[in-house]
Amino acid sequence: MADVDARKVCGVPERVQLHVAMLALQFGYAGFHVVSRAALNMGISKVVFPVYRNIIALILLVPFAYFLEKKDRPAMTLSFTVQFFLLALCGITANQGFYLLGLEYTSPTFASAIQNSVPAITFLMAAVLRIEKVRIDRRDGIAKLMGTLACVGGATVITLYKGPTIFGPSRALNGADQLMAPTMGKDWTLGCLYLIGHCLSWSGWLVLQAPLLKKYPARLSVTSYTCFFGVIQFLVIAAFIERDAEAWMFHSGGEFFTILYAGFVASGIAFAVQIWCIDRGGPVFVAVYQPVQTLVVAIMAAIALGEEFYLGGIIGAIFIIAGLYLVLWGKSEERGFAAMEAAIAASSNPEHDAVRAAASFKASSLKQPLLPSTTSESV
Repeated sequence: MADVDARKVCGVPERVQLHVAMLALQFGYAGFHVVSRAALNMGISKVVFPVYRNIIALILLVPFAYFLEKKDRPAMTLSFTVQFFLLALCGITANQGFYLLGLEYTSPTFASAIQNSVPAITFLMAAVLRIEKVRIDRRDGIAKLMGTLACVGGATVITLYKGPTIFGPSRALNGADQLMAPTMGKDWTLGCLYLIGHCLSWSGWLVLQAPLLKKYPARLSVTSYTCFFGVIQFLVIAAFIERDAEAWMFHSGGEFFTILYAGFVASGIAFAVQIWCIDRGGPVFVAVYQPVQTLVVAIMAAIALGEEFYLGGIIGAIFIIAGLYLVLWGKSEERGFAAMEAAIAASSNPEHDAVRAAASFKASSLKQPLLPSTTSESV
C-alpha cells in the first residue's frame, strides 16, 4: 500500500478510510448476492439485468466524473480506448455474465464462498506481472502469503464446517428458505466452472487497473468508461440472445428494486470505492478483504433470515481476522523495507559518492607509510 498516513480527511488518516471503505463495500456486496438471487427467482433475464445495472451505474458516475476530473482526465487516445474496452470485457461483461450464470446453477452462499479464491488469484496475477512484490525470503512476503491463505481458509471453514449451534434465532421471514436455498436439480459442476470464470475475470480486472491508473489517474472516468463499454458489449450480446421485448419490461416493484440496488450500490458506488482503494492501496489490499464478505453473508442470514449460526462461523471469523492482520502487517513491514531501501539509494547518489571518494582519498593519504616502499628500498 502506498504511504498514505499523511493524507487526512476531517482528521481521519487515509489508511483508516481505506479499511472503512473496504468493510462497507463487503456489506454492499453481501446484500447484492441476496438481491441477485431474488432477481433470478423473479425471472429477470441474465442479459437484461446487467444492462440495466450498468446503465444505472453510468448515469450515476458520469456527472461526477465529468465535473470533478476535468483537470485530471488525460486526452482520450486509441490506446486508452482499447484498454477501456478490454477492461470492460474483463471486469464487466465476463465478470458479471459468469457470475449470473454460476448463481443460477448454485446458490448465493456458495457463490460468496467461491469468490474467496479472488485474493489468491489476484496475489498470483499481481506477482507474475510484478505489480505486487513478493519476497518469500523476508517476513513481509511470508506474512502476506500466509495471511491470504488464512483468509481463504477461514471462509472455507465457514462454508464447509458447521459444528454445534451457537446462535439459533427463530425464522422471521416467510419464504427465506426458498430465497437462500440452492437451486435443486441444477448442474453444480457447470455452475462451479462459471463461478471460477467469474473469479478469474474479477482478479484480472483488479490487476489490470493498477497500471492503467498510473497513466490515467482519473478514477471516476476510468469507471465510467468501463461501464459504458460494458453496456455496449452486453447490448451486442442481447441482440443475439434476448430479442423478446417483454424481457426488457419491469413486471413488479421487486424487479425494479433489485436492478436499482445492483446498479446504484453494487456497480455505481462499489466500483468508485473499489477503484479508489485499488489506486491508494493496491489490488491485493482490495482482494484480501473478499473473504470478509462470506462472514457478512452469514451474519446477515442469521439476523434477517433467521438462520442458525454455528461454531464453524466463529472459527472461520478468527481465521479471517488473523489473515487480514497478517496481510496488513506484511504490507506495513514492506513499507518499512521500501523506506530503508530508499534511504540507502539516496545516500548512494553521485554527490554522496564524490564526498565519500574525497574522504577516502584523504584517509588513504594519511595512511601512507613513513618509510619508502620495498621497491624504493631496492633502488
